[in-house]
Formats: sequence, structure tokens, C-alpha cells
Amino acid sequence: MRTLRVLLDKELRQFVRSPFLPKLVLLFPLVVMLVIPWVTTMDVRHIDVAVVDSDRSSASERLVRKIAASDCFTLRGTFDRYDAALAALDEGAADVVVEVPDGFGRSAAGGPAERVRISANGVNAVKGSLGMQYLMQTLTQTLSELRADRGLQPLAEPVVVQNRYNPTLEYRFYMIPALMIMLLIMLCGFLPALNLVGEKETGTIEQINVTPVSRLSFTLAKLIPYWVVGFAVLTLAMLLARIVYGLSPAGSLGAVYLAAALFVFTMSGVGVIAANYSSTMQQTMFVMFFFVMIFMMMSGLITPVESMPGWAKTLTRFLPPRYFVGIMRAVYLKGSTVAELRADYAALAVFAVLSNAWAAASYRKRS
Repeated sequence: MRTLRVLLDKELRQFVRSPFLPKLVLLFPLVVMLVIPWVTTMDVRHIDVAVVDSDRSSASERLVRKIAASDCFTLRGTFDRYDAALAALDEGAADVVVEVPDGFGRSAAGGPAERVRISANGVNAVKGSLGMQYLMQTLTQTLSELRADRGLQPLAEPVVVQNRYNPTLEYRFYMIPALMIMLLIMLCGFLPALNLVGEKETGTIEQINVTPVSRLSFTLAKLIPYWVVGFAVLTLAMLLARIVYGLSPAGSLGAVYLAAALFVFTMSGVGVIAANYSSTMQQTMFVMFFFVMIFMMMSGLITPVESMPGWAKTLTRFLPPRYFVGIMRAVYLKGSTVAELRADYAALAVFAVLSNAWAAASYRKRS
């Protein structure tokens, strides 16, 4: 224990004296939590809409005003002919074309139904498909209001949609737990690896190799500081999520910190493993970058695991972030408990034990 305390004191002094690391640990989570949730979003706004108004009635004018007033749409103009609006779609000046047929006003007043045609730009599939959905909702709401104004029964909606756990479908609430995971991957995986290889390049590790310091003590001295960094960064990120975005865990903080502890242990162990098999900083960065990319792309951070092909789903079972992603989103948005997610916690515990045991075993003292 005395040896471990001395080594930890050395690591702390090196960390504090570094002109870069303390700033990175503070500024990196601030930038990620305050900037990325606003720019990395699947919420589509300002969809360019061109309207072909063949009806020229008060009902069609009301629909046009409703489209222009929505923050989801930007009205690019009202056209008399469909081919003119379609030309705007071809040129990229519009994302969606709405064609209001002659007789739309009579249809809203209880007359024969006239179909409104919506054409979307399929090149930008996300913007086009969401634009169609938003316009369908706007059209249905407008028709219901027009019928209610005339004392008619509103149109019956065959489907009633209820969004559980995230009622407003706010994409930031879905992404913020993922951003916390990315912070832990980068800081608790990269930093221990770079720290260890940095000592190899400067030659200071050779001084430790000729001492009676055990492999376990040396490995723990490298890992423990970054375990502390991981918990500090996670706490800062959770505070920012609560203060800036009003997002707090629906479940218990204990469930979040338990999962974070297991994941931090795992990622720091992976970092030390990469460093033990590398001779230079450049080698370590390439190896860690490879694993970080795999973790981010295939763990469900960005795209759902359920949407991947069968072979990819099988591969994700061997990626620790997959289980942490599931835990964080379930605890944050659904309020799930440790008992309900016990399989994911057990998987993370296995990864934590294996990675740290491998990290200690792969370190070779060369005197």
C-alpha cells in the first residue's frame, strides 16, 4: 500500500504540473455538453416548402398561413402551376411541394373529399420524410379546425400516437446520455494509454522497471487517477445536462454511477492494454482511434443496434459500450433499476475484470 501511495502521488504531481491535461479534462466536457447537443440533432427545422394553391379559397389561405407560421417550415412561395413548384424542388430551392387541389375549401366544409398531394425531395431522405410527416400533421390539424369552425365533427384519427419516456421526441434528450459515454471513452481510454506510452518515450518507465514495484501496483497507479477523472467528468456532465437542458435521470443516481464505475474500469484497462503493446505515442493513438471508432459506430451510440445486420448485432455483444449505452438511456429516460438491467451490469462487470486483468498481465518489467 505504501508503494501504491507513492506511485499515486507521482501520478498526481505529473497530472497537476502538465500544462495541457488539467485544461483538457475541464474544457473537453464543457465543449461537448454545451455545443454538440445543439449541432448534432435529428430534429429537422426550416424545411423549405413550395405551395401550389389551385383552390384560392379562405381554407387554402389558412393552410398556407399555418405553414408559414410554423418554425418547422420556411415558405418559399405560392405557385399557380405545379411544374413551377416542381422546378423549385429540382433546383434545391424547396424540400417539399404541397399541391392544394381545386375544391379543397368545399372538402373542408363537408363536401366531397379532395386529396392534397405532397412531393418531397428524396435526396435528403431524413429531411424529406420528416417534412412529409410534419406537413401531414399540419394538414390534419388545419382540416379539423376548419370543420370545427363550421360546426362539423372533426376528422376521426385512426391512430393515436403516444411517445413514452420522451413525450416531445426531443433528440437532445436521446443524445445527451450518449455524449456522456463518449466523454468517458475518450478521457478514460485515451489518457491512460498516452500517459503510459509517454513515460516509455521519455525513459522514466525504465527507472520504475529496476525497482521492486509489482505489476499490480504499477497498473493500479496508472488507472486510479483516471477513474477519479472519469467520475469527476461524469458529474460535471450531469450537472450541465440538468442546468442547461433540464434533463435529470428518471432513475437513481446510484444506478448511473455503478454503471459508470464498471465502464470507466473497462475503458482505462483497454487504454493500458493498448499502451503495453505499443512503443510510441503514434502507435497508441492509431490503435485507440481504431477501437474508439468501432465503439462509437457499433455500440448504439449513433445508430440503433436493432437496425444493424445480423452479423453486426452479434459483434456488438463483444463491445462494452453497447451495455453502457443501454443502461444510461434506460436509467435516464425510463427510470429503470439495477435489477431490471442486471444482465447489462453483469456484462460490464465481466468486461471490467477481463480488461484490467489483461492490463496487469501484459505489462512486462524489463530491467
